[in-house]
Formats: sequence, structure tokens, C-alpha cells
Amino acid sequence: MKVIFHTDFYREYTSDPAAVPGRMEAIVSALQGKVDFITPEPATLDQLRAAHSIDHIESVKLERVYDIAALAAGGSIQAGRIGLAEPAFALIRPPGHHASHSSCWGFCYFNNMAVALTALKNEGLIQTAFVLDFDLHNGDGTINILGHTGWVQILNPVNRTRAGYIKEIEERLCGLKADIIGISAGFDHHEDDWGGLLATQDYETIGRMVRDTALACNGGCFAILEGGYNHGVLGQNVLALLRGLEPGL
Repeated sequence: MKVIFHTDFYREYTSDPAAVPGRMEAIVSALQGKVDFITPEPATLDQLRAAHSIDHIESVKLERVYDIAALAAGGSIQAGRIGLAEPAFALIRPPGHHASHSSCWGFCYFNNMAVALTALKNEGLIQTAFVLDFDLHNGDGTINILGHTGWVQILNPVNRTRAGYIKEIEERLCGLKADIIGISAGFDHHEDDWGGLLATQDYETIGRMVRDTALACNGGCFAILEGGYNHGVLGQNVLALLRGLEPGL
């Protein structure tokens, strides 16, 4: 599997939990030797403006995180393009699903998923998309940017039992038709992270369901990193998702 990653993502660009040292290292260590790492290019200003207001983009520049945030968004676009032919994962930060058209919060700056899907749509590579956001926190920014478009469907599962959560995803994927499925992969719902709900093997189950659905509708799939803050389990949780997306990994 191709994993989009840049060594700049090791950098501690702020003091929030998404930027602390060791987070990316834990994932890279778990994936090393099992995947092909691909270096991303930053999203262009035009690609960012397709999802965000110019005032918001300028505000990110003022916070001095524009370069790293644009690189993360660019990595998401690249994962989406690869995902049309084979599953791909964007190992990026800052995360993005709390970034709306004109504002952001929750450790996010640019909405990586929205930038990626909008770029694919504008390039004529897709007409429809589905976003599965299994982060502990609702992807309000993704809903703000894409929820009204008519060409994107979004699921933020809300069931508070482990079995019910998986069942909710399964039922929504059943019969789905979309050119691409994008996963906003936040691993803070893990039983040893903030959410305390899902087991590591559940991420493999979710990945497999997404892969099978994409194959059934002759579409693509990709995932991008959102939350997940227990470094002791984060790498194995990411690896489990990728094994679901690509059996034999």
C-alpha cells in the first residue's frame, strides 16, 4: 500500500496533542517495511480556495502553520488520486475535520478531506463521494464544507456500543454508490484512547467493509489521519485499518 508521508510531519508545529513528538513516529514504526512511503507536495492556493475562504487561509498564515497545513492537504489530495486505483493512506498532520469554510478549531487548520475531494471533483476524476468519519469527535468542518453539496454523503457514526457502532457503519455502506470513499480516520475512539469504545481489530473490520463496498460499486477508497493520541496503541490501530483496506499487508 502507498502511504503519503513527509518527514516535516515529525515537526512539533504547535503545543496541541496532534503535534506532540512521538505521534507520527509511533505510526511510522508500525508501518515500516510493510508499505511504500510517498512524499507529498503542498496543496496549491487554488486547491485550498476551493474549500476555504481567502480570509481563513490568511488567518492560517498568521498562525505560522500555513506550510505544514498546506502540505497535509496536499498529501490528502495525492492519497485521493491514488485511491481511485488502489487503497491509499495519508499519514499527515495537522488533522482537518474541524476546519470549516471560514474558521477552524480542534487542532485543525485546513480541511484535508474537503480539499482532497473538491480537488478530485474539480479535476473531473469523480462525480460522487462518501465520507466515513470514525473519529471520536464529529467532523463538523467536513459537514460545513461538503454537507450541502449534493454530491457528497457523510457518516459520523453515533452509536455508543461497540457492536452497534460497527453495525451502523455496515448498514450505511450497504448498497452505497459512490465514485470514491474517503475515511477520516481518527483513532481516539479506541478502548485505550479518549473514547474507550473500539478494539484494534474493529479498525480492520471497518477497513475491510470500506474496501468491499468500493469494489462493489467500482469505486476507489482512501483514508487520512485525523485524531488518535495514545502513542502506545496508535501505530497498531493504523496498521489494522490498512490491513482491512489491503488484505495481506
